[in-house]
Amino acid sequence: MADSTSAKRWLPLEANPDVMNQFLWGLGVPLDEAECFDVYGLDEELLEMVPKPVLALLFLYPITSQSKAEKRKQDSGIKEPSGRVYFMNQTVGNACVTIRLLHAVGNITSEIKLVSLKDLFLDRFFKSTAKMGPSERAAFLENDKEMEVAYSVAATAGETKALDNVDIHFICFTCVDGSFPVGRLDKLLFGKAGPISHDASSPSTLLRRETTTPAMIAASIDNGFGGGFFLLQFDLIRFAD
Repeated sequence: MADSTSAKRWLPLEANPDVMNQFLWGLGVPLDEAECFDVYGLDEELLEMVPKPVLALLFLYPITSQSKAEKRKQDSGIKEPSGRVYFMNQTVGNACVTIRLLHAVGNITSEIKLVSLKDLFLDRFFKSTAKMGPSERAAFLENDKEMEVAYSVAATAGETKALDNVDIHFICFTCVDGSFPVGRLDKLLFGKAGPISHDASSPSTLLRRETTTPAMIAASIDNGFGGGFFLLQFDLIRFAD
C-alpha cells in the first residue's frame, strides 16, 4: 500500500529473513552488526529463543476490514513525530517491507556503522534525507534508480513467486535513541499517519513477554489485525554480540 496515487509500483519483497538480510547487507548494513531473524510466536519460551539485543521488529499481518478499522482508530491519535524519529511516507506501491526496513535502520544509525561507500545506498540515503520531511524522503526514494535496481534483484530472489498485488501489511516497532539506558519505543506506521510513541523500552527489553510490544501485538491480533488466526511472521534486526 502507498500514501499517494503514484503510478510507480515495485514487486513486493518477500517477508523472508534471508532475502531481507541480503537486501540490507547489499545496501550497506554490515553483516557482522545487524541481522534479521524469524520470531515464531509470543509465548515466553519462543521469545527467549530470539537473539538479543533487539532494536527493531517487523509485524506482518493480513489486510482485512477489521485491520483497516483498527488502523483508522489508531491513526486518529497520532501526533506530529519527534525530530528524533526517522519517518517517511510511502508513495511507491508494494514497497511496504522496504519502507519499514528504512524506518528500522534509520532509527538505529547511532548504533550501527553503515558502510560509507558511494556505491552503497543506505549511508548516502540517510545522509541526503536527514533534514527532509516525510514527503521529501518518499520522493527521494521514488526517484532513486540505484534503490529500484537493488530492490528488483531482491524481490526476485525469494523462495516464492513475486506477485504484483498483495493483501498484507507491515508495522515497524523500533527503539529510538537506543544507546541511552532507557530509550523510547516507537511504533512506526505507514500512510499519512506517522509514528506512535509508546512506553519506555530498550534493546534488551523490547521483546520481553511482560513489556508493551508482545502484549500490543497480541491485542492487535485480537482486534482484527490477525484476522482471527496466527497468520503473522516477525523479522528482527539485532546487533551481533
